[in-house]
Amino acid sequence: MSSRLFDKRVARVLEDAEILPPEEIAQYVARAEEERCSLTSILVKKGNLEENQLLGLLASRLKVTPINLHDCTLDPEVVRSIPQETASTHYVLPISRIENVLTLAVASPFDVVTLDHLRNTTGCELRLVLSLDDSITKALNRVYNPGAAELEAVMGEMGDPKVELNANDSEVTDLDLDSISGDQEESPVVKFVNLIIYQAIKDRASDIHIEPFEKVVRVRFRGDGICSEAHKPPKALLNSIVSRIKIMASLDIAERRRPQDGKFQIRLEGRQVDFRVSVLPTVHGEKVVMRILDGGNLALSLDTLGFEERALSDFRTGIAADYGMILVTGPTGSGKSTTLYSAVKEILSDELNFVTVEDPVEYQVFGVNQVQVSEKRGLTFSGALRSILRQDPDVIMIGEIRDTETIEIAIKAALTGHLVLSTLHTNDAASTITRMVDMGVDPFMVASSTLMVSAQRLSRRLCKHCKAPMGAPKERLLAIGMTAEEAETAHLFRPVGCARCRMGYAGRFALLETMPLNEDLRRMIIEGKSAMDIKNRAIREHQMISLRRCGLLNALRGNTSIEEVLRTTMPDDVAPAVRAAQLKAEIVD
Repeated sequence: MSSRLFDKRVARVLEDAEILPPEEIAQYVARAEEERCSLTSILVKKGNLEENQLLGLLASRLKVTPINLHDCTLDPEVVRSIPQETASTHYVLPISRIENVLTLAVASPFDVVTLDHLRNTTGCELRLVLSLDDSITKALNRVYNPGAAELEAVMGEMGDPKVELNANDSEVTDLDLDSISGDQEESPVVKFVNLIIYQAIKDRASDIHIEPFEKVVRVRFRGDGICSEAHKPPKALLNSIVSRIKIMASLDIAERRRPQDGKFQIRLEGRQVDFRVSVLPTVHGEKVVMRILDGGNLALSLDTLGFEERALSDFRTGIAADYGMILVTGPTGSGKSTTLYSAVKEILSDELNFVTVEDPVEYQVFGVNQVQVSEKRGLTFSGALRSILRQDPDVIMIGEIRDTETIEIAIKAALTGHLVLSTLHTNDAASTITRMVDMGVDPFMVASSTLMVSAQRLSRRLCKHCKAPMGAPKERLLAIGMTAEEAETAHLFRPVGCARCRMGYAGRFALLETMPLNEDLRRMIIEGKSAMDIKNRAIREHQMISLRRCGLLNALRGNTSIEEVLRTTMPDDVAPAVRAAQLKAEIVD
């Protein structure tokens, strides 16, 4: 039974019990549909019914035993018997298990399809007890997200829409989260923002999104590349929350019609965490995105990034060269900067002069001279590069090549005895060549200066605690690029979900395709061959393993799922003979 059908049943129970007038019940039903939440949630939060009163009434009329989850002690292992995503989506909560009987708290005891599915997946008979969806969500948070309870308490304090920030707040750039709960006199808004930041760092999120809509505000964290909802603060407090973040980032709290960018730092458990803040006006208010740059999560070791042996060998050979250009390409958030920092860290020595030009400087590395680009002050990538070349550098790292002037200076630096590391936005390694030519660089200069181009993606790693075996049709596996032997013998796994992971995944690793340029490929570049021709030749000549192939190899090892490989990589549009040649390229001589 769908949630809307169950809401209608709840409405009939209220009408029969004559608890509320029919017209008032109809208003609550309409509001529940409008806000896309359950009728019981609306009745408790905005109606005049107590949670226990509503639960007791429904239990007596629906002939299901009620349970108060607030006073219930939960066994985490029993709760994890049902995947977190399933429990959250269908509002079900395992309470206890005795032999083959599982006591299950449900918000809708008549959802036959879901209950049959749970009987099959758990192998148990179900003993149903009744709760409300909000109570089940809070109970799930106690198991899967222990820090949420404190945040919910703060949100309770924020219930008064009159809470405002003092614009003269002096706590702007340095926030000590080690004492986050110490000051009981802090504004609830200050506490809320602090706790959001604290929870995001603890969850190893890369971004915090605060998104205003017509009647609600949604707070989401991006973790392992995927956004998930964390909280819904009251819409009336949106301006106060945004103002607090603006104060921390030294932005203009009075300006609400133009985009603003800023930054701030915090201290957490003895380490410094940097934040980049972007504020964007939308039709329903200002949206805020905070990028978290936590140096404590930076691997700074090529061995820990998850590269294939062949790709790792190619990359190390490239960064060991005395001069030339190495490019790491991929979309935003694909880990390009981490790979470059790890490369710099590996070759860093007192004998060499390392200089970087970045926007922004994401991580500070001792021994490296890092330059922050500032368009407002007139310090651009190209301008900084000209000055850097007069600083007697050995290794130059450019955060991103964005224009023709910058790439021309970078190529000249690579041809005059400097090792240049940089990033570019292209889909794969071979497309990097045509991208540079399209930017106005002569093909001969591209071929002469470039040592290696590579493309990178980040793939989510399956949780080792809960991943489960899965089968797949052989024809499907052949179609996505596996060999006949691999498709026949493949042992694949799928995500399940437990308290130790996010929906079956825990952490990410890098997929990297590397294409070192040999004489054959350089000749093709000079002749103006297409990216596909260059890619086909590189695979045929055992010069590279494609991103899709790297993903499939990790799926065969049980590191990730087939679904994740298909999500993060594009198919190889190469001939079957060329695809077969990829197998030989996996062997490192």
